[in-house]
Amino acid sequence: MKLIIINGPNLNLLGTREPKTYGNTCFDDYFSKLQFQFREVELSHFQSNIEGEIIDEIQKADKNFDGIILNAAAYTHTSIGIGDAIKAIGIPVVEVHISNTFSREKFRHKSFLSAHAKGVILGFGLQSYDLAISSFIKK
Repeated sequence: MKLIIINGPNLNLLGTREPKTYGNTCFDDYFSKLQFQFREVELSHFQSNIEGEIIDEIQKADKNFDGIILNAAAYTHTSIGIGDAIKAIGIPVVEVHISNTFSREKFRHKSFLSAHAKGVILGFGLQSYDLAISSFIKK
């Protein structure tokens, strides 16, 4: 099984950005842990602060992966384009958030992605990614 994790804006700052909300582990370190923990899965990772690059990566993933784990970060609440990209592809997408978006500002309660996703996992810190990977391999 091949999965790609696509992370959106500011997630390149994990480990230093708002550690009370996002923890103090950088994503590259966590990704190495995921690769070790899920050795039976071929994992890839992409991060961009640019909406169009995220859309391009979603479209490319359709031909190259069995599924996408997507943390679109703030674009979750603003990007109809990313939602449309998810809707247009033939592989499943699991929407992931590190924080519980419903316990935060009201504008974070709306997702333009969830209606097109296989499922949504939020509020479990970086472990949200573990749960998303598990959702693909445990049927």
